[in-house]
Amino acid sequence: MTAAELVQLAHDIKLWARELGFDQVGITDTDLALEEPRLQAWLDAGHHGTMDYMARHGMMRARPHELLPGTLRVLSVRMNYLPFEAGFAATLRDPTLGYISRYALGRDYHKVLRNRLKQLGERIERRCEALLQGSQETLGEWRPFVDSAPILERPLAAKAGLGWVGKHSLLLNESAGSFFFLGELLVGLPLPLDAPVEKEQCGKCVACINICPTGAIIAPYVVDGRRCISYLTIENDGPIPEEFRPLMGNRIYGCDDCQLICPWNRYADASPEPDFSPRPTLHRPPLLDLWGWSESDFLKHTEGSPIRRIGYRRWRRNLAVALGNGPASPQVIEALQQALGEAEPMVAEHIEWALATLANRQQEDHKKTRLLIRCIEKGLPDHA
Repeated sequence: MTAAELVQLAHDIKLWARELGFDQVGITDTDLALEEPRLQAWLDAGHHGTMDYMARHGMMRARPHELLPGTLRVLSVRMNYLPFEAGFAATLRDPTLGYISRYALGRDYHKVLRNRLKQLGERIERRCEALLQGSQETLGEWRPFVDSAPILERPLAAKAGLGWVGKHSLLLNESAGSFFFLGELLVGLPLPLDAPVEKEQCGKCVACINICPTGAIIAPYVVDGRRCISYLTIENDGPIPEEFRPLMGNRIYGCDDCQLICPWNRYADASPEPDFSPRPTLHRPPLLDLWGWSESDFLKHTEGSPIRRIGYRRWRRNLAVALGNGPASPQVIEALQQALGEAEPMVAEHIEWALATLANRQQEDHKKTRLLIRCIEKGLPDHA
């Protein structure tokens, strides 16, 4: 294949990607040697927690050419997911509602992006077959990935010019913020490379570090997964450490705080993709309604959703914590007490914590009420 044909193919790939719903695509090589020491240091510090798969494949994460031998280029794509009327603040402000990370309100993005990447790969294959007809050259293998293999997607996306890695470790784009998914297509074609962003543009801003409820961003660009609410509510299969439970508020699946505070997300666009539209049962849902779901209800309402993968047990664990962080209403206390007898041990532990927390809050509320009454009786201002 000539250099001119490769340039034209790269141009066409970007057009096809747009037609398939991707908001941007960049092309990079497979060299991530600079990332290997950072990855090893992060693993050595244990910041991956119980995510054993992060360490299982060693440095293969930084070597896409080992993941798929013959790979010469990585096509890195992004697709916006921010839904219209995302309702961030309204949900977080109301402790009776459950907050679900906005990426998980619609259809499972793994399926959406992987299907589109597969279609992109098939288009490339058809074009190459036409160009290479009668030649000894072949396209070779190609493979799409969406969080489905040991690959460092954010450094690859940065090298491909899609943005820069921010201090919260997520990819940032100056015209789109960070509310987007990433995917990769590995190919054996020497396509022309795209230039990376010249420099990261976070400057002196540390808003994401300061806002993190659990202090998970322990240094710029370094996240201790063991403290992150997304890890605690999704990846963590065991009990949530008690020190973090009060800090979780009503977040029952993931957390968006570091993205919400980021100034670059002023430029984030809502996605027109219908697959990412919020499901009514998951958008600003009352916690007590979710607590009332049986396991079959959970499976029905989360069919085709990324939430389903945490399973009913972790779902109940997360809900118990959120209920414990909410108002100590008779309805909540009764619902928790009724579930306690039949709850399996890990969930029961979190229910007991929630009941104890609510009981303490009731006592505090009673103390404040009595103090208020005494102040009123003495003629003191009610803010005293």
